[in-house]
Amino acid sequence: MITEFKTFAIKGNVMDLAVGVIIGGAFGKIVDSVVQDLIMPIVSTIFGGLDFANYYLPLKGQGMQLSLIEAKKAGAVFAYGNFLTIFLNFLILAFIIFQMVRLINRARRTEPAVPAPPAAPTEEVLLLREIRDTLRK
Repeated sequence: MITEFKTFAIKGNVMDLAVGVIIGGAFGKIVDSVVQDLIMPIVSTIFGGLDFANYYLPLKGQGMQLSLIEAKKAGAVFAYGNFLTIFLNFLILAFIIFQMVRLINRARRTEPAVPAPPAAPTEEVLLLREIRDTLRK
């Protein structure tokens, strides 16, 4: 069992997956920062000037003047602003990954190989052609 595990763990696919997960985690933080620090402030300005992630609907009678954290402590809330922020984060990340896959697929495509000229016929083929031609006469 230990030998099988070593074989599994050392395979290229497992190592590629590990590297992908680590890079994906770091990349996710970058995209999260782009959404939180660059995009959402612009969207927030357009839609009212508040922190968009703090938009919510109170479900337990909390006042709308509370921050999202305070409203959650007071009871259930429908935090649609936070959801929209995370959804936008997902869309940007999915679009970037799609573009990366497109570029990788384009790079993998190679020009079709030029067919090699036909090889000279072997002695057997020449002999068979000679017999064929003789039989036709």
